[in-house]
Amino acid sequence: MRIELTSVFVDDQQKALTFYTDVLGFTKHHDIPLGEASWLTVVSPEAPGGPQLLLEPSGHPAVKPYRDALVEDGIPLVQFAVDDAQAEYERLSGHGVTFTQQPTDIGTAVIAVFDDTCGNLVQIVQEKAAPEA
Repeated sequence: MRIELTSVFVDDQQKALTFYTDVLGFTKHHDIPLGEASWLTVVSPEAPGGPQLLLEPSGHPAVKPYRDALVEDGIPLVQFAVDDAQAEYERLSGHGVTFTQQPTDIGTAVIAVFDDTCGNLVQIVQEKAAPEA
């Protein structure tokens, strides 16, 4: 068993595509029209054959209250791994990204949380090497 695809609900697929590619640096993988929406996925340029992130329309009635509750409580909907959380924070801040949590050392990792402009909070995480025994 392996993860091939996961999704994040977005208010506007084209706005999300611009943010996830131009700002975050992902690469568009699929853009297949399906009526008013598309099967729109992005991948990491570091793993173009790796898991895809579906930028899924947020039209289902359960999505808004679910996402609103997560944002209100400060809970990220999705998490992405980075090599250097501080450097990524500075890079994204330079692109105007709004962070709700600056890089914070939590012992085993450094995390930060930002608003993806599409209705979600996103966490970046830099895992720290385990201390040698």
